Amino acid sequence: MCAQGLPRRGALNDLERQIAKVHALSETSRSLGEIPGIGKLVASVIAASVPDPSVFNSGRDFAAWLGVTPRQISSGGKPTLGAITKAGNRYIRKLLVLGATSLLNVVGKRRGGLRDWIVGLLAKKPARLVTVALANKLARIILAMMKTGECFRTEMFAKR
Repeated sequence: MCAQGLPRRGALNDLERQIAKVHALSETSRSLGEIPGIGKLVASVIAASVPDPSVFNSGRDFAAWLGVTPRQISSGGKPTLGAITKAGNRYIRKLLVLGATSLLNVVGKRRGGLRDWIVGLLAKKPARLVTVALANKLARIILAMMKTGECFRTEMFAKR
């Protein structure tokens, strides 16, 4: 550790190599790593944290478990959506939001259905809200891929 409490660069390289090794050994982790905004670290953390995706009935349940779904506030039979619940694993939620933030930075260089969805949302909502909505969508994609074993459809967010 350095004087400020941060690990030295050599230690970080060792950690990155260990993460890459674990990522390469897990088929689920490798599959999740193909999703834009989800790298080796996020894929490895999710694969390790969610060994059995069948415990979730839906993608919304998984997103709620991570805390990236809006809180529902109902009064007089009129449902209203509030801020995200922030329940569940804070670390995974942060990683998903960071990944979604990185996708917003490259959305202009992409094409496909996911890009169109992001651009449409950005036209109506602030960027930070779109980032969290995208993190929610990524969580749902992750669960679907873990349940079905299907690969990410690259044409949904392909480079131009």
